[in-house]
Amino acid sequence: MIEFEAMFPVMVAPNLLELKQFYETVFGFNAVFFDPQFYLHLVSPSTGVQLAFLMPNHASQPDFLHTVMSVEGYVISLEVQDAAKAYAEAQKLNLNMLMALKEEQWGQLHFMVQDPAGMGIDVVQHLEVSEH
Repeated sequence: MIEFEAMFPVMVAPNLLELKQFYETVFGFNAVFFDPQFYLHLVSPSTGVQLAFLMPNHASQPDFLHTVMSVEGYVISLEVQDAAKAYAEAQKLNLNMLMALKEEQWGQLHFMVQDPAGMGIDVVQHLEVSEH
């Protein structure tokens, strides 16, 4: 078995500076590695959650990593304690909303915003589900 210490997605996107500013400002991530012509690695100082972005067509990468990632069929979920509070903050920041705040019958309160690469971010609060 291969043991690992962490897991994070690496998404191919062309606008690393905008992504860095977005994730630092909106979600409080820190850039632990940033080269605007190559790679951005973000870590949340409060949770340890990691995200990474890679420039397309970078010579050091294999061909399959040269294409910008399709934003269709992909979403990043970030769990929060209070989705209503996060939604109010997202509105204050004038973020691009993909879905308004919504309570789901399976026990989630969530909304979706879009990052500068076009990726959907599902901001989720898990609720207690009562048995009927």
